[in-house]
Amino acid sequence: MTDGVQGFETLAIHAGQDADPATGAVITPIHQTSTYRQPTVGELPGGYDYSRAGNPTRTALEECLAALEGGVRGLAFASGMAATDTLLRTVCKPGDHIVIPNDAYGGTYRLIARVLDRWGLEFTAVPLSDVDGVRAALRPNTKLIWCETPTNPLLGIADVTALAGIAREAGVQLVVDNTFASPYLQQPLILGADVVVHSTTKYVGGHSDVVGGAIIVRNAQLGEDLAFHQKSMGAISGPFDSWLALRGLKTLAVRMERHCDNAESIVELLSNHSAAAEIFYPGLESHPGHEIAAKQMRRYGGMVSFRVKGGQQAAVQVCNRAKLFTLAESLGGVESLIEHPGLMTHASVAGSELQVPDDLIRLSVGIESVEDLRADLLQALG
Repeated sequence: MTDGVQGFETLAIHAGQDADPATGAVITPIHQTSTYRQPTVGELPGGYDYSRAGNPTRTALEECLAALEGGVRGLAFASGMAATDTLLRTVCKPGDHIVIPNDAYGGTYRLIARVLDRWGLEFTAVPLSDVDGVRAALRPNTKLIWCETPTNPLLGIADVTALAGIAREAGVQLVVDNTFASPYLQQPLILGADVVVHSTTKYVGGHSDVVGGAIIVRNAQLGEDLAFHQKSMGAISGPFDSWLALRGLKTLAVRMERHCDNAESIVELLSNHSAAAEIFYPGLESHPGHEIAAKQMRRYGGMVSFRVKGGQQAAVQVCNRAKLFTLAESLGGVESLIEHPGLMTHASVAGSELQVPDDLIRLSVGIESVEDLRADLLQALG
């Protein structure tokens, strides 16, 4: 059905999602089964034998994600961290080294620094906007560069094409966590990355009702290796979770446009408010990564971070006073969220080189009426 189709919105609705041949259902069914009948030993009419190894609903999601990111294969997992863990254990072995951002997501840092370190994985944290610094951080045992762009929570921007060039020169792989941008705003594989990772919990699912993760690759052999580890390690996306993520993809484009519209309005408000000491948003011309973001992103996203005058106590008070902005972890849903990264999502990096400012607030700007969001933020800022 999608042969020759290039439009993102069309692929999101149709890629991997032909009408059900048994019933004609236009929406992919939830194949809520653990196993499949074999007419004779080893005969698999649909190609499935056990749902840890493969499930038709999960296959539809994986094919759709691969199409949207421009990859050759997608794999869906139980969470973004399950995807991250499987990827690192597939590509790396004990004694290997990786380069990570110096403002990486706290959960990624925790996995690498406190779990995989006992497995023997080494890492160096550097600002990925410093291309020369990334090159200098590479070692003979480096296996990959782990990139977030925009980063969580400081919304730093990395030049994916430049990092891909460094990775090719060094014979290592470039992995991009594309969660903040979503495949609608940015396609790292097309920019030269080797692997894309998502927490599909966020913008892909889009409704705060599912936890999931994904890996999309440009190399078929790596896809086979990951599929083997996915089956062997078992942290797969279940049928219903896959169906929810697939449903979310259908409206991703229209949701992201509204997220971006609302975020830009919130940034404008903060830019004119005396309580905001510093604003992190790649759409601002003053943002150090603005020119690169303009080159590699369709728009600048729905995430906004800012520092407030008055330190941690003032930041906590703003979070507590918000009403329409729900005080909660996570991001990317239709509802707006507010949080204090230092005490919530990024508490795991406290005391490390990745520690975030204690006066920082992170907003996930939803798709509500922007005037209501502005009014709530104004009263929260006091």
